[in-house]
Amino acid sequence: MASLSRQLARWITNLTYDKLPPAVIDRAKGVTLHCLSSILIGSQTKPGRDAVKLMVDEEAGVKRGATILVSGEKVTKGGAAFANSEMAFAGGKWDTFRMLMHPGTSVPPASLAAAEETGASGKEFITAIAAGYEVMERLAADFIPTLAARGFHASPIFGIFGGAIAAAKIFGLNEDQMNSTIALCASLASGNLEGARSGGRALREGAAVRNAMLAVALAKQGHIGGETVLEGDAGFYHAYVGNNQGRLLYSFVGDTHASLDKIGEKLGEDWMFLETLYRIYSISGYNIAHIDVTAKLCADHDIRPENIDRIEAVVNWLETQYPSPAFAVRREDTNKKAGSTAYHIAYAATKRGFPMLNEWVPQTAGKDDPPEILALTQRVTIIPSPTMTLFGPRITIFTKDGKNYTLQGTGREFIWDFEEEARRIRAISSGLPITPAHYESIIEMCRKLDQQPRADALVKLMVK
Repeated sequence: MASLSRQLARWITNLTYDKLPPAVIDRAKGVTLHCLSSILIGSQTKPGRDAVKLMVDEEAGVKRGATILVSGEKVTKGGAAFANSEMAFAGGKWDTFRMLMHPGTSVPPASLAAAEETGASGKEFITAIAAGYEVMERLAADFIPTLAARGFHASPIFGIFGGAIAAAKIFGLNEDQMNSTIALCASLASGNLEGARSGGRALREGAAVRNAMLAVALAKQGHIGGETVLEGDAGFYHAYVGNNQGRLLYSFVGDTHASLDKIGEKLGEDWMFLETLYRIYSISGYNIAHIDVTAKLCADHDIRPENIDRIEAVVNWLETQYPSPAFAVRREDTNKKAGSTAYHIAYAATKRGFPMLNEWVPQTAGKDDPPEILALTQRVTIIPSPTMTLFGPRITIFTKDGKNYTLQGTGREFIWDFEEEARRIRAISSGLPITPAHYESIIEMCRKLDQQPRADALVKLMVK
């Protein structure tokens, strides 16, 4: 049987736009818009500006390269992908897959850098986005909690695969070159959790996507990556998961085993990409559903904050121990501080929503938080459960008149089509470095991306 990387490479190189289901095309447009929106916000932050300055200082003046969005500076493809990824991260509007993965900070930045050089069409760009997301998420899906329990940062480690696959697809690499790209990503993948746990700042998808462009360049040049680099006895899964038999330390739903064979099954039929959701609020992703479920519960029953006695939330247990039960830096089932899950539930019950343009500082109170939010936070109880779906909390509000009201999340509250994404993300337009009309033209370009002869028309629109 063909190796895992060979199965994936064959599917990627044979994938064409006309094989994509309409829902996949729609989602590719949506995640592109979400990434570009986050870059616009992130370009105004210190981390975003620092990333741009770093790349410009290091690489300005290259003859061939790619564009740093918003500023318009030209640097290497890897440098542009790094800066654009860092701005996307700083903007806080990420997409999320199974809590600890944010493909939008790696796949679109790499795709844009490749599309700018090749002149790829909108359809080719969409196909590459779909391939990058699908393979990245299949590689990661069952293994994320175990990877984190070993000290690795899952999103950049798997993000390099997504970014490299998308870029390699746009560059038109053949099956052997694509196989080598995947194999090279196993050597170049990196990401560790300890720095952020000990007072530092994690080096995340920016570095991953920069290395992704290196992997593609090496494979394109003819570097042979190997055949069993993923599943082999000394391969990627042995190194990062601890074994290549699918044994798990932790899982989202209590399983202790996963099958590597499943990664390549039903490619192009069952799209894991469609599980990707939008983290619309700039907060820890596992808190976003608590806001909308609580707000809807209050609206449906006209529950006023002054009438609330207490609130209970039953949630997936891994959402309460970030980033891993092996060394949790946040225990949401005991934390009642500003920025906690309890805080976000209290905020939603008081305000029936959450700000779209708050700075991403997940463990601090907003300067305008009224004292009643902080007081209600102390009356919220978080109950971990191994049977609850991710991002699908069950919220129960107990009122002072002795009644109680319950609403169960589905885990799909933030999985939208393009039009709903556009409707929700428009709320940030007043805080962008471009006019609302200019932002509307970016939304329209994403909506009609498959009609564009060149996908890098997006790059031109994203430069002030």
